[in-house]
Amino acid sequence: MADPHAGRTMLITGASAGIGAALAREYASRGWNLILTARRTDRLEALKTEIEAGHDVSVDHVSADLMADGAVDEILADIAAKGLVIDGLINNAGYGHPGMFLDSSWEEHDLFNRLMVGVVVEATRKVLPGMVERGFGRTMHVASLAGHMPGSRGHTLYAAVKAYLVKFAQSLNLELDGTGVHVSALCPGFTITEFHDVNGTREGINQLPDYMKMSAEDCARLGADALEDNVDVFIPGKVNRTIARLGRFLPQSRVKKMMAERSAKFRNSGDDA
Repeated sequence: MADPHAGRTMLITGASAGIGAALAREYASRGWNLILTARRTDRLEALKTEIEAGHDVSVDHVSADLMADGAVDEILADIAAKGLVIDGLINNAGYGHPGMFLDSSWEEHDLFNRLMVGVVVEATRKVLPGMVERGFGRTMHVASLAGHMPGSRGHTLYAAVKAYLVKFAQSLNLELDGTGVHVSALCPGFTITEFHDVNGTREGINQLPDYMKMSAEDCARLGADALEDNVDVFIPGKVNRTIARLGRFLPQSRVKKMMAERSAKFRNSGDDA
């Protein structure tokens, strides 16, 4: 059955690899045209070539560093100049900043917050009015299971910003009820991507049993389905949903102890640097 929204256009940030690239392939398979943005032009061009060869969709891309001042406005101006309309927005761009809080400068934390929170809010605020006016829109924030758990040692701000995205999606979902605009926070657990190579946690992830890991492709497919169903917060995978429930219902002292024990394996605190 053809996707009833085939021919619409989805803007995806951080689309050059990992879950972002998987979401691009997923929406292309559903007939959506794409606008991809990331820093690595070669990756974007390769993905564009791959997708257009396999699907009857058009793919545009805008190379940009979203942490730079004015980046969101520049991307949106480029899109407008091409006469394209943004029907969907996936805020996926992000990274994990390793180490303990005091081991990084304010400038490093400021850049992290800008990308992980500021850019998401700015881009969402600037594309939503058009979606509401047209009576159709799809907006996804790629958050994390970490946003449902107590904070951990190392990667100090990561769980905090992901929890912010969860609450942001919940509020928007309520506010936009009846407008035709869907909003969802996708909260993956341990998803196999190069993210873990970049932040130095690959060894720990590889030691997890298979039932705790999910492919980026499965995560993207399930996340896209949840967005279409207008699920405000979606955690893919039964194991991940169970972990989130335990985080809410177990005594917090016990959950905190468990997080402290596991942080060394799955959060790079920088102690070994």
